[in-house]
Amino acid sequence: MNVVAALITFLTCTTVQVLSQNEHRPGYCAFYEECGRNPLLGDTLIPPIVPCRNFSQARALTGEHYKKLQEVCPMLDKGPGSTFACCSLKQLKSLDMSLTLSKALLVRCPSCAENFAHLHCINTCSPNQSQSVKVTKVMNVTSLGKTREAVVEYQAYLSTSFSDASFYSCQNVRIPATGGFAIGTMCGRYGAKLCTPQRWYDFQGDSSNGLAPLDIDFRLIKPGETEGIPEGVIPYSGRALNCNETTPSGGQVCSCQDCKSSCPVLPPPQMPPGPFRLLGTDGFFVITIIVFALLIYFFIFFLMFSCWIKSKKNQDENKVEKKGRDQKCDSVNQQVIHPSEVTCADKNSMAAQAFLSSVFQSWGTIMASYPFTVLLVSAVVVAAFAAGLMSIELTTDPVELWSAPSSRARQEKEFHDKHFGPFFRTNQLILTAPGRKGYIYDSLLFGQQNFSGLVSKELIIEMLLLQKKIQNIEFWSEDLNRTASLKDVCFAPLNPNNSSLTDCAVNSLPQYFQNSLDNINAKVNMTELGVTKEVDWRDHLIYCLSSPLSFKDITALGLSCMADYGAPVFPFLAVGGYLGDEYTNAEAFILTFSLNNYPRTHVKYNVAMQWEKEFLKIVQDYQRDPTANFTFAYMAERSLEDEINRTTAEDIPIFMISYAVIFVYIAVALGEYSSWRRILVDSKFLVGFGGILVVGCSVLASMGFYSWIGIPSSLVILQVVPFLVLAVGADNIFIFVLEYQRDVRKPNETREQQIGRVLGNVAPSMLLCSLSESVCFFLGALSTMPAVKSFALYAALAVLMDFVLQMTSFVALLSLDARRQDNNRCELLCCVTVSAKKSDKPNEGFLLPLMRNYYAPVLLNQYIRFIVMVVFIFMFSGSLYLMFHVTVGLDQELAMPKGSYMLDYFQYLYKYLEVGVPVYFVTKKGFNFTTEEGMNAVCSSVGCDQFSMTQKIQYAANYPELVTNVFYEQYLTIVPEGLFNISLCLLPTFVVCCLLLGLDLRSGLLNLITIIMITVDTVGVMTLWDIHYNAVALINLVTAVGISVEFVSHMTRSFALSTKSTRVERAKEATANMGSAVFAGVAMTNLPGILVLAFAKAQLIQIFFFRLNLVITLLGMAHGLIFLPVVLSYLGPGVNKAVLLQIQQEQTKTRQELELTNSMRQFYDNMNFEDSETNKEPHSNVTQAPMYTKDPSPSTEHEQEENIDWF
Repeated sequence: MNVVAALITFLTCTTVQVLSQNEHRPGYCAFYEECGRNPLLGDTLIPPIVPCRNFSQARALTGEHYKKLQEVCPMLDKGPGSTFACCSLKQLKSLDMSLTLSKALLVRCPSCAENFAHLHCINTCSPNQSQSVKVTKVMNVTSLGKTREAVVEYQAYLSTSFSDASFYSCQNVRIPATGGFAIGTMCGRYGAKLCTPQRWYDFQGDSSNGLAPLDIDFRLIKPGETEGIPEGVIPYSGRALNCNETTPSGGQVCSCQDCKSSCPVLPPPQMPPGPFRLLGTDGFFVITIIVFALLIYFFIFFLMFSCWIKSKKNQDENKVEKKGRDQKCDSVNQQVIHPSEVTCADKNSMAAQAFLSSVFQSWGTIMASYPFTVLLVSAVVVAAFAAGLMSIELTTDPVELWSAPSSRARQEKEFHDKHFGPFFRTNQLILTAPGRKGYIYDSLLFGQQNFSGLVSKELIIEMLLLQKKIQNIEFWSEDLNRTASLKDVCFAPLNPNNSSLTDCAVNSLPQYFQNSLDNINAKVNMTELGVTKEVDWRDHLIYCLSSPLSFKDITALGLSCMADYGAPVFPFLAVGGYLGDEYTNAEAFILTFSLNNYPRTHVKYNVAMQWEKEFLKIVQDYQRDPTANFTFAYMAERSLEDEINRTTAEDIPIFMISYAVIFVYIAVALGEYSSWRRILVDSKFLVGFGGILVVGCSVLASMGFYSWIGIPSSLVILQVVPFLVLAVGADNIFIFVLEYQRDVRKPNETREQQIGRVLGNVAPSMLLCSLSESVCFFLGALSTMPAVKSFALYAALAVLMDFVLQMTSFVALLSLDARRQDNNRCELLCCVTVSAKKSDKPNEGFLLPLMRNYYAPVLLNQYIRFIVMVVFIFMFSGSLYLMFHVTVGLDQELAMPKGSYMLDYFQYLYKYLEVGVPVYFVTKKGFNFTTEEGMNAVCSSVGCDQFSMTQKIQYAANYPELVTNVFYEQYLTIVPEGLFNISLCLLPTFVVCCLLLGLDLRSGLLNLITIIMITVDTVGVMTLWDIHYNAVALINLVTAVGISVEFVSHMTRSFALSTKSTRVERAKEATANMGSAVFAGVAMTNLPGILVLAFAKAQLIQIFFFRLNLVITLLGMAHGLIFLPVVLSYLGPGVNKAVLLQIQQEQTKTRQELELTNSMRQFYDNMNFEDSETNKEPHSNVTQAPMYTKDPSPSTEHEQEENIDWF
């Protein structure tokens, strides 16, 4: 018996050893058929049915069994009668159900789904199953009263050639509902970013995932490796399909959205042009150097050529000077002009001046003769125009101001808003807690995680309490006639019609806990891989930040990640200030309340505005709370408009002070101060006030007219147009009043006639400037940018109205003031008179003698002139270089006043927020979605057109510069837009100057060149002073052209009409006479008002109204009073020979009259002498007076000389 027992034991051991050595054999199974439910698992998504341990040969498949294999695992089909497998029909059905759930995520990519099925078909049904699988754990399972040995764990050996290819075919497959990667949900805690082939297979083989019925330990073996592989095991190395391949069952290649290899080869994006370079350096710098060198060369060549010509003709000129010397005034030195020398242009010029002077002289005399009637009619006209202000409409929407209605982005936005409504209103807080120490949390499920000091339960609860306080805002609404709350105006995407507070879209970190304190405080013990540990809010938060779409986390807490209003809260909307995807290490919490964006005419628009007002109150109160642990910034949708309106209201006193300073200066500067006794008589406060009133009336009339016809205004118009018209109007006022003060009334000339004559002298110059500017701005209205267009229209009419009122109302005011002054009545106390009489001498004031005796001679010294030309050529060349480097754009912070809470918000926004503005893609009607071609043209899944709409969106995502924002679209065209508008403004300055000066092309050209230099130099200084080029700057540059006309055109006309013998003398005369008026009227009027704007709170005003207008005024003054006289002394037009001929003829006529008078006087003297000798009584002591002893009166001679000097 013992021998038999020993023999049996030996045979048994031998058999077991043989079986152990031969359990990995081709054609054999490791397990077969279903044994029942896995006793180790609880509730799962599908029943965890495990196979029976069964080392046996693979079974031949026939009938229904074979058909099911063809359906579920077609890659194992070898044909009828030749197909073997290690799975039963039941196993195939269970495998089919399991694969169906997984394929739902992968169906967009057939090859990926095929590879996924391939893997599990090999493990479950391969006829060579025992060669790639090693059973590692079995358990007895009783099912239907029968106990069998079941496999509950095994090892699966795969070659990396198969495993990696299979993984990469699925790596980029997306879930359409979320836009995320499918593999992210199939890789557990690692997500899509950290997922690898090993981690992907580990998750599939983890029975805790709810899908796997047993544990599978996947061993990925590199080709050629043998270490660690059991004897007889051969890692499966079948071929996995690439994602850009079709499947054997007919599945198409994966789309570009899910498979990068399927994407068509696109041409690389066009790189932005590099910096312009010449000779290895900055090309603009090289061009600037060349321009500077050429200008200096031509200037020096001109000087040398001029000197040569002058030296050659010097002797002839001396003879001409001697011949033309006047016997009474040897400073005339006019050349003798023959009528044949007078050109047609000279005749036209003189005729134009004579005509204009005659018309304005007559007009001025009439206006001065009926002052009260003129003032009454003017007031009625202005009132009629200004009545339109009752219907004025102010545009504050940036899109309406700066985006052209015809622009593509504007039209697309309007289409979207019309059909889908505008984007919702955003009310947001960005909260931080600086100074709090971070820590490392050792999570049972996710390992060690960095937590910032901000991400703590204490602060999350404090944030939740603040959030609930805001959510519970209630107030009385007059529009609704009841108590209103957040639910009345909130954006509720899942329940928009009958919203409750929990339906309102509030994005915040507490939403990961459904805003529940119980969920935040929840904690529970959990066992993972044999380790038991407590899990709490941190584990739930870590999971939700990586899987925000999950309805149940993987912790034992079992909490949802979805917000209480039913939508996900993506981490970039809940936290900010993190690196990569380290959300738990964030530096900021983001709390966002979204409201519906109603049209301004909607009844709920005011309700939303009122809710936001209450929101701001609560937030500001919380900010002042000393117990608050947060440092934060905040904003409401209404904040930008509120802050702009606030700063506008706060800066109104600054503008009022600015205009008051200008008024005081004008009133003081216009006065004649010859005697302290007459200071109240000779002052011009009422005239100055009248001039300011004329400016104000012209602006009101312009605004009223355009309000009548429905053209909206803007804050820019309210701030810029009065300043522009004041600069133009003050200059004309000074020229007119100073000319009147310097004039002497002629004998037998009435006051009204004198005013008319003075107006005839200066009005053509005023017309030249005003008409140039008005035409300039009317042409500027051709701009496509709404703000620039409306500004140009308002400015053009305001300048035109200002000129008209100056020719009417101001002439009448000056007539009344002159009447008062002639009657020696005080200005403010008109019933009071003084005894001191007005001097008959002309009042030259202070500036005229100063500029005539000192400034002009020094400026026009031959050496100073040369230096001035070189300096201004250098300035122009340098500014030309800087102009090409000006920064284009406008920071929205500049619209905010200093100290505004919005500045803090912008700072936090740029620092912490990780997302930008929303982007929409909308299809319009007319597209046929019902056809297969139509559907394929918009979809992005398998079988869709490679260039479908959604595919193109993906391609465009690589080129973000192709997607434009409606507001920032202006910067794509603002440079050519600016060149177009400024060019349109420059054109009339040349044309009008030429026409009004009798086709004087040279004067028009010099006028144009100087204004261009002012504009270029202004842009150059903008670069140096960090003033960006944008629509606001463009408006100011257009204004600069208008103001430059004032500095330049008066001087050019004065020079052109001068009859001095040389260009230098004519330049001196123009600088003294007109330069003094321009300096007093434009420069000294603008500068005090501009300097006051430096104290404005709004940065926009400080930069674009103080800085830029100061630059414009200073450069205009420098070019008009320094450069222009010098360039005229070199290149100015010659003296008008028609005028010289007229002077010459009048001098000849006067000389003949004097000779005739002298002859007649001598004759009468002789006759009187003879008569006296004949009739003389010898004893008479009385001598009879001669019949004619009167010499020509001094006044008569003065009048003759004055008539000559006028020309």
